[in-house]
Amino acid sequence: MKAFFIATIISVSSCNSYLDIVPDNVAVLEHAFNMRSTAERYLFTCYSWMPPHASLTSNPAFMGSDEFWIREQFVDFSAPASNIVRGNQNIVNPFNNSWDGGNGGTNLFMGIRDCNIFLENIDRVPDLGEDERNRWIAEVKFLKAYYHFWLVRMYGPIPLMRENIPVSATVDEVQIPRDPVDECFDYIIGLIDEGMESLPALLDSEITELGRITQPIAKSIKAYILVTAASPLFNGNSSYQGYTNHDGTALFNTTYDADKWRKAVTACQEAVEQCHAAGRELYRFNPGIVVFPLSPEIQIQMDLRNAVVERWNREIIWGDPNSMAGGGTSGIQSQAMVRGLTAATVEVVSTRGNLAPPLHIVEMFYSENGVPITEDKTWTYSDRFQLETATAIDKYHIKEGYTTAKINYRREHRYYAYLGFDGGIWYGHGLFDDNNTNYLQAKVGQFASMVSSNSYSNTGYWTKKLVHYQNIIEAPNRYTVEAYPWPVMRLADLYLLYAEALNEAQGPSSDALNWINLVRERAGLESVENSWSQYSTQPSKYTSQEGLRDIIRRERMIELAFEGKRFWDIRRWKIGETVLNRTISGWDIAQKEAENYYRQRALYQTTFRFRDYFWPLQEQTLLVNRALVQSPGW
Repeated sequence: MKAFFIATIISVSSCNSYLDIVPDNVAVLEHAFNMRSTAERYLFTCYSWMPPHASLTSNPAFMGSDEFWIREQFVDFSAPASNIVRGNQNIVNPFNNSWDGGNGGTNLFMGIRDCNIFLENIDRVPDLGEDERNRWIAEVKFLKAYYHFWLVRMYGPIPLMRENIPVSATVDEVQIPRDPVDECFDYIIGLIDEGMESLPALLDSEITELGRITQPIAKSIKAYILVTAASPLFNGNSSYQGYTNHDGTALFNTTYDADKWRKAVTACQEAVEQCHAAGRELYRFNPGIVVFPLSPEIQIQMDLRNAVVERWNREIIWGDPNSMAGGGTSGIQSQAMVRGLTAATVEVVSTRGNLAPPLHIVEMFYSENGVPITEDKTWTYSDRFQLETATAIDKYHIKEGYTTAKINYRREHRYYAYLGFDGGIWYGHGLFDDNNTNYLQAKVGQFASMVSSNSYSNTGYWTKKLVHYQNIIEAPNRYTVEAYPWPVMRLADLYLLYAEALNEAQGPSSDALNWINLVRERAGLESVENSWSQYSTQPSKYTSQEGLRDIIRRERMIELAFEGKRFWDIRRWKIGETVLNRTISGWDIAQKEAENYYRQRALYQTTFRFRDYFWPLQEQTLLVNRALVQSPGW
């Protein structure tokens, strides 16, 4: 049997460090593959390297994004990625380092190493049937591909770990350069395709297998990878002209390739068909036995909120059970939940309320007419910070008789489903009569204000979307959370990827509009065609490729807000310099009166430079492996 060595990539590592995570601390690798039961545990070891999608510390797409804003002196949990959005990434100890591991990152090359060990040894297991063996191989090939893709998304070109390097390799043989980025994508897609037919279309036992890779998952992630490969960051990006290895090998093909979008269209179509065949559909809320009937407004809000938080609902293509969105100080549902929903719960310290959307995210959502508030002919954008008092017509969105800013009025349903704000209705959490609901009171001296130095929104908005409506907050200090597996991919995401690929490959079409409109319909909006034709100052916007591109991108940012998608989308679209060099702002939350509270307050000036599209390599890594070149701009 081979021994294996990958110190060239992960800095300094013992040649048999993989023994640290062999199941049950088995000290001899042969024992891991001498029977089915131990081999299955090694299969789960390969799964164990999955990046923690729901972690506010380890997933840079949360705190590294401009969707949330936390205080610079934040102490609740480690948030290294918040330094990325502030422009403080570095080469000495990079934040969220998934190349070497550290500072919030997990060394994914070690995960790839374990996948290689599994693939090279699984044929030795004597009591494993052929079909099951092929399924396990397909699962691990997918995991190996996904770990490679995660690294490519972060670092661009990477060294492909097709197999582990034997310990007998010479010093020169372990100096491994980056592979060109197109080769990286081709290899990743090839791995997924190799095992596709051996994956199950449906799980035989959902109780024991939920979260394991299936054909719908593999085809959907393949579609996302191909859309990423076709996007401007990786397709015809002239900014990386001259970015080469030491031997002159070009790492980027700077010539635009339209065929990449055609491949993405095919992959999206196959993924959608596979998901539909497996019973995936856009989520609709069904409360079962209803004591209080729901108004149409609250029904739509619940359709939207629960598409994310209801575990294993029919919209979820891939939920990660090893990354639960739960409570605890660092848990998403604690950090998203407002500290004081009522007077009785102000002292419940398990609700932290720190995940604060800034005002530019608030403005991103559509008007009630389904178009941007800067385009809506019926909406006066310049008056958005003026005050208005809610009437009975607003009661399912804003507490009747409460005074708040005009920006909170006449917005689309996703605004009210996804955001909490001063005066805003917050359905659930023990009150299920939508004529008698909780609502936020966030000015100084009120329940949701700065009642604790470590537990408040510093913008005046909260991330309601990520909080399960059945969570219970009880005095003196109990917060019971309905944890849910993080939705890595849901059907609405896939539909919007399909629309994007169709528009980029073919220009505006009824097919592209169809997939957007399905998502909009569930959100209670009219079609793109009707909304823009009737209400927009740019009524023909959707008829051009550029205009429809803008609509699709905004639809993704709204529908998938706070799910960790915006961070990567901004990068693959190559719009970071435009979008992320901005002033982060919120309300003047240290005020008691409405006329003072609703003043825009600058919090930070973010910086994004060309170099920030990709992570830097740690200086020490370049000293260990001198065949590597640093990421551009670093």
